[in-house]
Amino acid sequence: MSELVFECLDARPERYAAVPTIVLRLRLSEVTGERIHTIALRCQIRIEPQLRRYGPQEAERLADLFGETSRWSDTLKPLQFTNLSVMVGGFTGATEFDLPVPCTYDFEVAASKYLHALGDGEVPLLLLFSGTIFTKGLSGFSVSQVPWHKEATYRLPVSVWREIMDRFFPGAGWIRVRRDTLDTLQRFKAIRALPTWDDALEALFKEAGEAKG
Repeated sequence: MSELVFECLDARPERYAAVPTIVLRLRLSEVTGERIHTIALRCQIRIEPQLRRYGPQEAERLADLFGETSRWSDTLKPLQFTNLSVMVGGFTGATEFDLPVPCTYDFEVAASKYLHALGDGEVPLLLLFSGTIFTKGLSGFSVSQVPWHKEATYRLPVSVWREIMDRFFPGAGWIRVRRDTLDTLQRFKAIRALPTWDDALEALFKEAGEAKG
C-alpha cells in the first residue's frame, strides 16, 4: 500500500495568471517504492493565525476578525483559505509539482481581511490532503485513497501575497456594498462635484470626524 509524505517547499507569485495567483511548490514522496501512476489530489488550505505574533497596528486591524487582544486566546481560530484540486503525474520515489492558489481581495472573505491586516512576516498555513491514488500492478490498476491525516505546513511570506495583490490592484483594495448604498454615495459624489470615489469617502470621513488611517 502506498505511503505518501507531503512537503511545501516554496511559494511564488504567478506573474502571468488572469487572476491573482500564488503558486506553491510541493514535494510528494512515496516511501515504500511503489510506482504511482497518477493521483487525483485535493488540498484544503487553512490559515493558522494563532501560530504567529502581531504588532500593535496589526492587532488593531485584526479587531474586526478576532475582537480585542484580551479575547484572542478564545477567538484566534483557524481560517479557511481555499480548496483546490490538481492531478499529479506518475512517479517512483518522489516528485515535485506546482499547486496554483487563486487569491481574492474581497473583504467579505475572512482570509482576505486577515492577509490585508498583516504588515510583514509570515502566514502560517496548514495544507490538508485527500484524493485518489492510482497504481499499476501486474493485474491492472489499483485504486486507494489518500489518508485524511496527510498534511503539510508552510510559512508563506506576507511579501509574496502583497506582491501579487500590488500587481493586480496597485495601491487599491475592494469592498462590496449594497446597490442602494452605492446609489447614495454616487449622489453625494455628484452633489459635491468630487472627482473620485476616494474623494467622496474622504469627505464623509472628515464630516464624521474620522482621520484617514
